Amino acid sequence: MLNVRKSLIMLLCCALAMPLALAEDLLRANHPSRYTVVKGDTLWDISGRFLRSPWRWPEIWHVNPAIANPHLIYPGDVLELVYIDGKPQLRMRRGTLKLSPTVRSTPWDGAIPTIPVDAIAPFLTRPYVIDAGAADQLPYIVDFADEHILGGAGQKAYVRSIEQSDQLKFEIVRPGGPYKDGETGEILGYEAKYIGTSQLQRTGDPATIFINSTDLESIIGDRLMVAGEEKTTANFMPHAPAMPVEGTIISLFNGVDQIGQYNVVVIDRGLNDGLDPGTVLRIDQRGETIRDVVTPDSRDTVKLPDEEAGLLMVFRSFDRVSFGLVMHASKAMHIGDKVRKP
Repeated sequence: MLNVRKSLIMLLCCALAMPLALAEDLLRANHPSRYTVVKGDTLWDISGRFLRSPWRWPEIWHVNPAIANPHLIYPGDVLELVYIDGKPQLRMRRGTLKLSPTVRSTPWDGAIPTIPVDAIAPFLTRPYVIDAGAADQLPYIVDFADEHILGGAGQKAYVRSIEQSDQLKFEIVRPGGPYKDGETGEILGYEAKYIGTSQLQRTGDPATIFINSTDLESIIGDRLMVAGEEKTTANFMPHAPAMPVEGTIISLFNGVDQIGQYNVVVIDRGLNDGLDPGTVLRIDQRGETIRDVVTPDSRDTVKLPDEEAGLLMVFRSFDRVSFGLVMHASKAMHIGDKVRKP
């Protein structure tokens, strides 16, 4: 009987200690008790005021069923840190929303996004990744009407070939370089730069298209892809990958050499590896391989350990590659650095 009582006491002590350990693991030492949301905030930034790891906010989010769309947060809302059954929870109290007639310019209705919208907006629907070999199967521009050398909005172009199609709207893309596995060198797909939009006017070989709009002037050899109906969103649910994963940063955009906060990168893992939008990965700066110079005649080399350098969140996934936004950087990062489960 005494042993049973001791066991019950030990279980009770463990149960009481668990919330404290959870709080110490999740919460920043100097976290506020409440925060009023302002325009320009992101969920990641707000969570960073309360949590050691901002991406873990879904673990302590307390849904308020009395508020329509409780997962959407607006300027003026108040976030309060409370304890429910001894566990830390973030609870929202809806503030006063000042509404005025306006033209809706974004699909997010003014809600606070998870991450900075401006940093990822150009990449939510473009550019594309084309599977290896698929680019050769796409129709391509062979000439422009009226002896034009380049194609722009309002011009006609001739395409090989679209013999029949239920689709009228096509996007013009330009095949780029290959995306390769960081370890094996296997080609995972090809970059496809977005050029513009077009509409099919006549099927055949050649077919005729009308170019509706362009970001860049079109050239002979540009390919046509059926325009997708992909819906864009800037509201993600951050989460760790369901299984261990290890990959490599294989490319980056905007012509930078070093990778820092809010840079968009390409990694060599995708949907086939369990990475979907919202997946958070740790970035490790790859350790160099150096020569052991202590013994001058020695040809031994030493691989220095990888060092944690930042965090990224996947915001767009393809079968074998993904686009990610660097959310935190403690060191300069480069192509070839590793990504892992945080």
